[in-house]
Amino acid sequence: MKVIATNNAPGAIGPYSQGYEVGNLVITSGQLPVDPATGNMPEGIAAQAEWSCKNVGTILEAAGSGFDKVVKTTCFLANMGDFAAFNEVYAKFFTSKPARSCVAVKDLPKGALCEIEAIAEK
Repeated sequence: MKVIATNNAPGAIGPYSQGYEVGNLVITSGQLPVDPATGNMPEGIAAQAEWSCKNVGTILEAAGSGFDKVVKTTCFLANMGDFAAFNEVYAKFFTSKPARSCVAVKDLPKGALCEIEAIAEK
């Protein structure tokens, strides 16, 4: 096992890693829509989905993987009413259409509207 750590994605806000490489798999922690340069979150689901996707991609890249190698994602939405707008942004990044679960949750850290985690091949 190897810890994935990059300054190009937000650091963990708790006792966990940005991701792990295990065998031929890359497993990311859930990525909030935080701009790693400023620590800020944009307003609105489209902008937040964009940042969550970018952050997942940055961690995948740090591990030598990419969006085209993602086999499974789990997406968390604070409001299922944002499902369609979230999907529009998500589809631009996850073009290989990996298996996915998408659930509504009561709250997300920092008041985020979405969070995405992924499992990919190396």
